[in-house]
Amino acid sequence: MTHAADLPADLHAPGARSARATGVAAGVAAALSQPPLLLGVDFSCAPSRRKPITVARGRREGEGQGTGEGRGAGEGQGEDKGQGQGQGHGAVRLLGIDALPTLAQFESALAAPGPWFGAFDFPFGLPRAFVDAHALGDSADAVIAELKRRCPARMQFRALVDAWGNARASGQRLIHRRTDTAHAATSSSPLQTRYVPVGFMYYEGFARLVAAGLMLPGLRSGDAARVGVEGYPGRLAFELIGRRSYKNRDDSERRAAREEMLAALERGRSPLGLALRLGASERAAIVADASGDLIDAVLCLMQAAWAERQPRHGLPEVVDGVEGWIVGPV
Repeated sequence: MTHAADLPADLHAPGARSARATGVAAGVAAALSQPPLLLGVDFSCAPSRRKPITVARGRREGEGQGTGEGRGAGEGQGEDKGQGQGQGHGAVRLLGIDALPTLAQFESALAAPGPWFGAFDFPFGLPRAFVDAHALGDSADAVIAELKRRCPARMQFRALVDAWGNARASGQRLIHRRTDTAHAATSSSPLQTRYVPVGFMYYEGFARLVAAGLMLPGLRSGDAARVGVEGYPGRLAFELIGRRSYKNRDDSERRAAREEMLAALERGRSPLGLALRLGASERAAIVADASGDLIDAVLCLMQAAWAERQPRHGLPEVVDGVEGWIVGPV
């Protein structure tokens, strides 16, 4: 693991420190011409040293090369040859994983200059029925701004959700967005503020993306060199190991599930068509992490790499501007 302060270092162009104007221009041109830094963010709405926001950093490499290269010369060739869905589509090199124990550090990471492209594991919107019932607005920016105005603290957001839900029929309280149910691996409702507090993740996370001025395809314009999309590691995990559990407990079955996911990613065996490349120490650390935060960040990193090269960054032609959309093949 690297330090949080290392996160922006890879984003600076080599010539940007030159005092000469020509050096600065050359540095900027070099930065814009290279593939963007890719980020996969496993978010926490209340980060700490024990449960930090986890950021996996990587870059595309090997465009047009076979995915077998992600395992070393000659290894995994034989029976694996041609079977990986990532064959011929390049790979993603894991550069490091950062732990951000405070929201202030997360804000600093968002402010780092581009080009970078990140997939963030929290909702980018709220269900349309909830938004319309409370007249929160007709755009993602308007909704989070009005929600923050009415609910300056996240517990007030919970109270708003509870009051609305308690007046509705059972089964219609914690409703989903269209994107939440567009895949067999259904994601939690952004109105859920207990257990896994996805609603608080939206409240704390999305507001910071907007405040940082990111471009969020399908939702808002912003800095084209800093782009964010909504990821969901559970969907990619489902494609790799089905409904098996892989985190939140230190046992042999979940460790084996993490090992199996990494092996599949390294072979390019996922619908994303990309192979993961990483070192032995990184692999060992990810497998050993019983919380699953490290592998969730890596799964988001792979979703970012896929979305960065897709038409409309992997979004459908029409996206509800207050709900958003989770990237990835459906």
